[in-house]
Amino acid sequence: MPLTRIQQSFAKQGLMTTLGARLDKVEPGLVDIVLIPTPAVSQQHGFVHAGAVAAIADSAAGYAALSVMPPDSGVLTAEFKINLLAPAAGERIVARGRVVKAGRTLTLAQADVFAVKDGNEKLIAHLTATLMAIVGRDGIVD
Repeated sequence: MPLTRIQQSFAKQGLMTTLGARLDKVEPGLVDIVLIPTPAVSQQHGFVHAGAVAAIADSAAGYAALSVMPPDSGVLTAEFKINLLAPAAGERIVARGRVVKAGRTLTLAQADVFAVKDGNEKLIAHLTATLMAIVGRDGIVD
């Protein structure tokens, strides 16, 4: 099942653990990752660092892609571009990854990142990524 596979792979990501990010939603072709801002992920002005925003956006797009890949495949990011649209400030930061087009080897995915404050969402970043299926490597390293 894609949910279990993605949960197991996500749990092995040291960076997501370090950032304090967690999976929020997993559906075929769609993955949300949530980050609660803390001083550990901030930059000098108190906003969430762009590196943390890019990391959760990349992972959301990557896991969205993995969710539609064959069970014996792993996923690697081949390329991504991120547009930072506004400072990352809020009670939580949510990266929503979605598959645009799944292919046998390459998948195009996007992630929109929102800052949530007082229940209102503000778009703060947009990422477009090309992900590569790695056949024979399920992405879960023991």
